[in-house]
Amino acid sequence: MLVFFLAAFFLFTASNSSLFPIDEATIADIHSAFSQNHLTSRQLLDHYLNKIDLLNPVLRSVLEVNPDARAQAEAADRERDLAGGKALGELHGIPVLLKDSIATKGPLNTTAGSFALLGSVVPRDATVVARLRKAGAVILGKASLTEWYGSRSLKIPNGWCARGGQALNPYGKEGDPCGSSSGSAISVAANMAAVSLGTETDGSILCPADYNSVVGIKPTVGLTSRAGVIPVTPRQDTIGPICRTVSDAVYLLDAIVGFDPMDSEATKAASEFIPCGGYKQFLRKDGLKGKRLGIVRHPFFDLYTNGSMAIPTFEHHVNLLRKSGATIVDNLQISNIDTILDPYGSGELIATIAEFKLAINDYLKNLIHSPVRSLADIIAFNNNHPELEKMNEYGQDAFLLSDQTDGIGKAEEEAISMMANLSRDGFELMMKTYNLDAMVTLGTSAESVLAIGGYPAISVPAGYEGNGDPFGILFGGLRGTETKLIEIAYAFEQATMVRRPPPLPFELLDCN
Repeated sequence: MLVFFLAAFFLFTASNSSLFPIDEATIADIHSAFSQNHLTSRQLLDHYLNKIDLLNPVLRSVLEVNPDARAQAEAADRERDLAGGKALGELHGIPVLLKDSIATKGPLNTTAGSFALLGSVVPRDATVVARLRKAGAVILGKASLTEWYGSRSLKIPNGWCARGGQALNPYGKEGDPCGSSSGSAISVAANMAAVSLGTETDGSILCPADYNSVVGIKPTVGLTSRAGVIPVTPRQDTIGPICRTVSDAVYLLDAIVGFDPMDSEATKAASEFIPCGGYKQFLRKDGLKGKRLGIVRHPFFDLYTNGSMAIPTFEHHVNLLRKSGATIVDNLQISNIDTILDPYGSGELIATIAEFKLAINDYLKNLIHSPVRSLADIIAFNNNHPELEKMNEYGQDAFLLSDQTDGIGKAEEEAISMMANLSRDGFELMMKTYNLDAMVTLGTSAESVLAIGGYPAISVPAGYEGNGDPFGILFGGLRGTETKLIEIAYAFEQATMVRRPPPLPFELLDCN
């Protein structure tokens, strides 16, 4: 097995050598190669398809590749030729991998990783997909995820779904890719895709970005449409980029934001935050100048053991932030943080369990064809296919609890009100009291703080432990402050340039 993978890897490298090195290339690099006739969209796509063939048997991060992708790439090449080689937008001809809960009309499935939805037919592309197509992006395929976002059972490990099996972190971390957008993060980290889209309800973009040494942007809830995306709860769900660089993530964000009449209430409110000219104008190397950053250490530092490289590296980064022109307000506290981080105490679990049943039933009834039409149908499917869905190992306890709920009653209303109060008196109060542009934490354990209030955040690679395990730095802000977060995250990234690709494929062979 080892000899086979070594031979395959070196043959792949030799056969794909060209004037332009694709691995780790940014969107700007790729467009430069396009304009110099060093690369075509078809060659770029074929590179990623070859990497998927080579690495996916081990990493299991891609569920399907799009059979129409080559035709889309060739069409992008023709369009560029007709335009005299000029760029037709940042995403034109760029392959994008989608989490397998983001609907695509056509040959690709949309299943949340479950066999229960295999063969279902969606009425249309998700709005974010329609916008990607309009921008000229090539739809590469569907990424694996934690099945049903982990809402089926707390026993399901990060990165596992019935359709794809256990996806693995390419850096190590005992294989744990974290969060439900695991396949999106793994694939980008391992250079199996140019860029990717994920979804987040509570940590599902930020944590995989942190664990897989990539950039994740969790937008303000409503900044990106959720129409056509398998839901958990509209109160917290958001769609965002997972990429290798901040600039790539911002180009992807620019393409998908905006008002959508099919998700009107949330997107109308959030569309007021979108700046004229989009977000790419905030990719500024001096973006830290004049910013006020609040460092929150407790309780997030407690997760790192003595001897971890993360804490001294974080201290180094704080000094860099200060030297780059930011004012640092250190050792801040978020009121009632222990309650906020407890899904039982905060009310998040009570509300989400009830909201999921309502949201998933509404999604399923709008499918043109589906083997299941309700949460109860999904539960029955799992019971009837225990081996396919590994029922003996993981069960479906959370599904059962959700199916027992009956809409939003008094307990759920009180839980939702509690989260609003915790957000107002905790994160928002801290941000406003100290006039902060962003909260800064180590890792992404503050994800629930941001989730229950619908706040945005960006995770950027920050360093590596001695054994190569990555860790990130998190910049979080109040609703609609993406412009400031992008300035801060980009300036930090450009000043540090920490990210390095995983040591593939050799270290993963023993995991297969």
